[in-house]
Amino acid sequence: MLTTSLTTLTNEHLAAARKAASGRSAHTVHGGRRNSLRQTLLALAAGRGLDEHESPGEATLQVLHGRVRLSTRQDSWEGAAGDQVAVPAERHSLTALDDSAVLLTVVMRPAPAPGEDARPPAG
Repeated sequence: MLTTSLTTLTNEHLAAARKAASGRSAHTVHGGRRNSLRQTLLALAAGRGLDEHESPGEATLQVLHGRVRLSTRQDSWEGAAGDQVAVPAERHSLTALDDSAVLLTVVMRPAPAPGEDARPPAG
C-alpha cells in the first residue's frame, strides 16, 4: 500500500514556496498521465496564488493549511484548514490569504493508448 504524509509534504512545500520567486510549490501526490484521478498538493506563500484560469474539469479543493480564496467573476469562497469546495466549472483564480497548502483533486480522462482514438464513440 502506497502512503503519503500530507503533513510532511505540506511543511516541505510551504518552505519551498516561501523561497520561490513565484511564491508557490507543487507536488503530484497521486496520478499521472494514465490515471483518471490526479491529486496535487499546492503550497502558496501569503498573498500569492494562481491567476484566473480555466477549470480543470470535475475537481475539489481541500485546504490543508492556512486560508485561501477561490474566486470566479461572479462569486468567491474563503476556506480554512479542514474546509473543502467543489471547484466551479468556470474560469477562476486562487489566492493564499495566509501561507497555505491545498490538495487539488481532479478527475482526468486518461490519455488514449497508442493506436486508440481519443474521440468519444458516436452515439
